[in-house]
Amino acid sequence: MKENNVPTQPSFTMGIEEEYLLVDRDSLALAEAPDGLMAACQSELQDQVSPEFLQCQIEIGTRVCKNITEAREDLRRLRACVASQAAKYNLAPIAVSCHPFEDWKDQSHTDKDRYNALEKDLGGVARRMLICGMHVHVGLEDDALRVDLMPQMSYFLPHLLALSTSSPFWQGEDTGLASYRISVFDNLPRTGLPPKFESWADYQNTAKVLVDLDLIEDTTKIWWDLRPSDHYPTLETRICDVSPRMEHTLSLAALTQSLLRMLWRMKEQNLRWREYDRFLIGENRWRAQRYGVTDGLIDFGRRQIVPFPELMDELIDLVHQDAEALDCLAEVEALRGIVSHGTSADRQRRVASDAQTDPMKAVVRHLIEEFHQDL
Repeated sequence: MKENNVPTQPSFTMGIEEEYLLVDRDSLALAEAPDGLMAACQSELQDQVSPEFLQCQIEIGTRVCKNITEAREDLRRLRACVASQAAKYNLAPIAVSCHPFEDWKDQSHTDKDRYNALEKDLGGVARRMLICGMHVHVGLEDDALRVDLMPQMSYFLPHLLALSTSSPFWQGEDTGLASYRISVFDNLPRTGLPPKFESWADYQNTAKVLVDLDLIEDTTKIWWDLRPSDHYPTLETRICDVSPRMEHTLSLAALTQSLLRMLWRMKEQNLRWREYDRFLIGENRWRAQRYGVTDGLIDFGRRQIVPFPELMDELIDLVHQDAEALDCLAEVEALRGIVSHGTSADRQRRVASDAQTDPMKAVVRHLIEEFHQDL
């Protein structure tokens, strides 16, 4: 991690990573990825697809995209490839953060050195990780800028989580939460809201303590909701549930990109977003995890709980100029539809409520349909 010679304006490029679960089309239960499926996907997509921790998971990552149009084209290609190759084995991918009814104890982890080490280091905490997420990288080439924007961007992480929530069910039970995935993930070490660092050197020195002690090999084992990437000159948001619908993924990525441009623009004007204590932001994080968009978040300046439709209008106004500059305003404004009609967690609950028989299987069929909706 070295200081970079950087341009005045960041590139604000975008990269999206998604994790999917594989299900049998007949039983709708989880299924392990056959070797032939992974080989076929990697033949077509090369290093843009890989196994994940559990054998029933598969991970994809877009190329570095200049704008949302490139991201849509690449993400559609990736999702379509996984879906078409899976169909040859009577399998289907679902982009959801928790399978509605399967049990983590019945799953096997992938036999790779990285995942074997994780299982050894984390024990039962790792074995319970039957969850999937969505990560968005935004290009910020200046090391110091990434660390400077991290605590400001943290304010908006609960908003992103609320809009993305897709994990209301766990082992066939309604958890009462919109994102149960967060509850599972927070059992890992080095998770949650990121700490504040005074400089890039401060961040490096802090991470180096754990690396030098051989507790972690590098900062890829730091799993905060927002972190500087170890491999790329990006800030990476990791708080979102994965979205069944591709267009919702793109809207969340567009909002992430626009928020970071807005914070950079404020910095150029010698302004900055107020930094609130992690304790207070953590309360909004909990509200997002619990309610999604069905209840509001706290506006700390006004000291009020503000309904999500009002929050969404304020967010869009806040980043309007930046979304226009990045040519993603339509995608950002489309988030109003999530607020109006509910997140995936809300849709899953409606499907379960309307089902005449086997409500959890009805939810899985619904998730298969949503994955294929925009392909």
